[in-house]
Amino acid sequence: MPSLKSFETAPRADGFASILAIGRANPENFMEQSTFPDFFFRVTNSDHFVDLKKKFQRICDRTAIRKRKRSPLGRYPSSARRPPPKPSKSGDSPSLTSPTSIIFCTTSGMDLPGADYQLVKILGLNPNIERVMLYQQGCFAGGTTLRLAKCLAESRKGARVLVVCAETTTVLFRAPSEEHQDDLVTQALFADGASALIIGADPIEEAKERASFVIFSTSQVLLPDSEGAIGGGRAILDQVEERVGLKPEKLRLSRHVLAEYGNMSSVCVHFVLDEMRKTSAKEGKATTGEGLEWGVLFGFGPGLTVETVVLRSVPLI
Repeated sequence: MPSLKSFETAPRADGFASILAIGRANPENFMEQSTFPDFFFRVTNSDHFVDLKKKFQRICDRTAIRKRKRSPLGRYPSSARRPPPKPSKSGDSPSLTSPTSIIFCTTSGMDLPGADYQLVKILGLNPNIERVMLYQQGCFAGGTTLRLAKCLAESRKGARVLVVCAETTTVLFRAPSEEHQDDLVTQALFADGASALIIGADPIEEAKERASFVIFSTSQVLLPDSEGAIGGGRAILDQVEERVGLKPEKLRLSRHVLAEYGNMSSVCVHFVLDEMRKTSAKEGKATTGEGLEWGVLFGFGPGLTVETVVLRSVPLI
């Protein structure tokens, strides 16, 4: 057993935590948003709610979503029963390091033992690995995982954190109701997806590690007098763009992910980061952050809770 002295003298990481790898996955099945109202009311035997269906069509039209990846109805795969998407690194080379901690996040259910336990078994990881399981956090949790991973990665030298977010939001599927019309927004927005990231400080060259973004700072705030859920979608992006005075191109990748995948809750911000680093390389930008040095990631969710992550991009040239 380690001595007290060994804990006191254990070296901390020298630098800031970085995102060393990002992977992502979706179900193969997808639904076009334009035809979803017809499908939704047909499979729930609700075509007799004519006015409600028209209202739902208008809601879907305003979401700015083109299609959503969803597990086929009647099949609700447990996120813990399959391996997470394999994180891909900038160099496309396998890392020689193994995770020392796991953070697993989902809003899709709750099990004991949890999905973190199942993941350790599936991947054959050391049973002494540190595990953090996050349930029912909502759309801001993609930022939460980065905040917690930064703390773990910087707490000791050589630490590597595997972050997995898996959302099978098809479990929210329910028939339309005139008594609960607010639920129509949920049916119009959410989709299924998963992400996996490796977070660590001081990339090891021998292990072919390379950072794509440096996590400079993180914070969480609960906005006063804002109790309740939040309908995450186009309206959030529009409000951020307007209030902060952003040029339209600043949120183009966020809007792209929303349009092509729908709202995948905690997973969305990780998809945006992956799109950004890949698009930046493809377009010949100077950095992983579309040629810029600094950026801010926001996660909004129930509360109203806001996660803020300040990121520093990495040179590509």
